[in-house]
Amino acid sequence: MIAVGLSTVVEWYDFTLCLYFAPTLSRVFFGEDGESLGKTLAGFAIAYLMRPIGAIAFGQFGDRRGRKPTLLLSMTLMTIAMLALAVLPTYAQIGASAGWLLIAMRCLMGFSVGGEYPAVVTYLFETAPAHRRGLITSSAAAASEIGGLLAVGLCAWLTATLPQQSLDSWGWRIPFLFGAALAAAIWLLRQIIPEPPAFVAEAQARALPLSPLGDAVRNQRRGIGIGFVISALGSITYYVGITYVPSFISLVGSADEATALQLSTFAALVVIVVTSFTGWLSDMIGRKSVLLVLCTLCAALPVAMFLMIASGDIMMALPAVMVLAALAGGVSAVGAVATAEQFPARTRLSGLALGVTTATALFGGAAPYAAYLLQGWSNAPATPGLMISVVAVISGLVLTRTMARHA
Repeated sequence: MIAVGLSTVVEWYDFTLCLYFAPTLSRVFFGEDGESLGKTLAGFAIAYLMRPIGAIAFGQFGDRRGRKPTLLLSMTLMTIAMLALAVLPTYAQIGASAGWLLIAMRCLMGFSVGGEYPAVVTYLFETAPAHRRGLITSSAAAASEIGGLLAVGLCAWLTATLPQQSLDSWGWRIPFLFGAALAAAIWLLRQIIPEPPAFVAEAQARALPLSPLGDAVRNQRRGIGIGFVISALGSITYYVGITYVPSFISLVGSADEATALQLSTFAALVVIVVTSFTGWLSDMIGRKSVLLVLCTLCAALPVAMFLMIASGDIMMALPAVMVLAALAGGVSAVGAVATAEQFPARTRLSGLALGVTTATALFGGAAPYAAYLLQGWSNAPATPGLMISVVAVISGLVLTRTMARHA
């Protein structure tokens, strides 16, 4: 479980690295024009659309061939994508083609991550004791935030210590080289893991369907819907409430890039603490109760938090960032186990692919760009918080009606 759970460090390190580093990458790959940040965020949104495609492909593979081969293959592709990105030519070297190469590598990363996270959640869920599934499965979210912490910490250090010219010419490559080495180390560690007992039992009983995806569509539509709703809330709270914050601060001009990244470092620490506690709490009082409380808080608080961040007062921005991080960490923690519980072992990866990663593509990858566009159109700093609140209200209403009372 440790070998598998730690692997999400790499996954979230890479994806949050690109979002935290968006202002720098926009200059490096799209030039200095006023639209470069928007182009960068749009490119990441396109890459995120590869996640459900990768999830479906890996889901079919993992439900037929096993969890371990899936975890090894996804990490291989992640290593290749990060290493390739680290050596890409820049806009200054080859012009507009640099931006397209960046997007291509992000698409490869999105495809591999699409299969990675559902496989990790499935593995942890299937190897955990029944009374500790919330705590153990939530470790995937906690470990992923360690990756986020590494990403924002390294970005903050590089931004604070290197002149912008050095950062834009060669310094931006360092985090991606580090990520590629980290992914290769996790790939080696994964060689030791066995298949989880739940999958082995299904395989020995010859209960594996010829088409896990078709089986999930026919028999698990309710679970797919619940997984979609939970993941929609988890994605928008994380990708708008945490990783979009440095870009938000840049747009409203409330602080410099180094300060924004320092705030995000505190956010990462909060998520690590909150995630494990929320997973344990869901084991004690049930998934539904915890989720509904989080929906209420996500509906009530984010608008005020973004206004506090935009105020320009660091003493107001810091607690606001920490509150947004706590909400995102809580939803991610209980969401991991609550979605995995919706499916039997024979179709668990495919079911998660259809529900969870589809929602993540729409409400995660596209959300920062949507927030950027809506904020520019409305000229209202509260816009990102309003986006989270709307999704939280809808999610709460749906989960109230659909989740089992004892869940």
